[in-house]
Amino acid sequence: MKTKLKKEYQKAVLELSNGVKMEGRLIGANAVTSGEMVFSTGMNAYSEAMTDPSYMGQILVFSFSLIGNYGIPSNEGDFFMSHGYESEGIKTQGIIVNDDYDNCFHYEKGKNLDDWMQESGVPGIAGVDTRWLVQMIRDADKPLFGRIVPQNKNAAYDNKKFEFLKHFGPKDFVDPSKYNLMPSVSTKEKVVLGKGKYKIVLLDFGVKRNIIRLFMENDCAVTVYPWDTDVTKVDCDAWALSNGPGDPKNTGDTIERVKKLFQIGKPVLGICLGHQIMALAAGAKTRKLLKGHRGFNQPVFETETRQGFMTSQNHSFEVNGKTLPKDWKVWFQNANDNSVEGLKHKTKPFMCTQFHPEASGGPNDTTWIIKDFIKLIEKW
Repeated sequence: MKTKLKKEYQKAVLELSNGVKMEGRLIGANAVTSGEMVFSTGMNAYSEAMTDPSYMGQILVFSFSLIGNYGIPSNEGDFFMSHGYESEGIKTQGIIVNDDYDNCFHYEKGKNLDDWMQESGVPGIAGVDTRWLVQMIRDADKPLFGRIVPQNKNAAYDNKKFEFLKHFGPKDFVDPSKYNLMPSVSTKEKVVLGKGKYKIVLLDFGVKRNIIRLFMENDCAVTVYPWDTDVTKVDCDAWALSNGPGDPKNTGDTIERVKKLFQIGKPVLGICLGHQIMALAAGAKTRKLLKGHRGFNQPVFETETRQGFMTSQNHSFEVNGKTLPKDWKVWFQNANDNSVEGLKHKTKPFMCTQFHPEASGGPNDTTWIIKDFIKLIEKW
């Protein structure tokens, strides 16, 4: 078998907001980029992570030593997308890996990681001690930001790829939480998917496609609406508020629209950012985590049963449990720091989780939450 040769070596530097610089080999596009430094602990599911809209505005560090060995699946889908994709394209600003692999072999492989990133205009750096970098991110006493700078005078800078990037220049450290990111990740028009007994309307704050897959597998027809939809003009059996990027307080008038959903009274399920927005609409407060929750191995437990689960997470904000109104209760807590991981209304059909029950990638311990929500719709 003929072995593909790596392209000509080109240096790139990761410049961090704490003054640290790390040199490595450029992969992907010859472009300058910047974002909040975050990480993933997964051994695989790199294409799912890179296309997850929750990573919008972030540079993703993979702690596992080798990324790209099974390539990138062929994408033959439309809005719904093929497995291996959680949105229609790469949403990370860039990636950092210890090593990448070009000669990938897999029956679903469409292309290798480097080619995919070049086509998407997304840069990365290989040859970095990523586990040390992850530790630095974890130990920082404030959010850490980074810039990927290829050592090439022809390196491009594109601040038009996503709407929020217009606020930044090539020498800035991008802090995505300062801006409303929903216009950059939400669908622009209504999309109807699947047929089923129950009509679910999903407000797209940056939805992962596996959320839609799980609803469809459980006899639901899903209609995806833009993030700024007037909820009083839509009819359905239940609502889902998706995951997404950024600070839940920087989401336009979304909180006020979710308050209207509570007044309508039909079942509502919130996931990740959707969970945080539901908490704010209920009257609780959110705050920035000192150490964000990242990776596929975040342990949570159900407060009533004390049963534990492993979950997939990527978020920088949490709900302050001490500010919850009396008609809401904590459903899940994080086993590491006891932060709020889920909420339920005591009498109404409203529920939400900070973690991703749909995973993709990650453990499938909590997919039962989607099924329980369907049962709640039946009961209600």
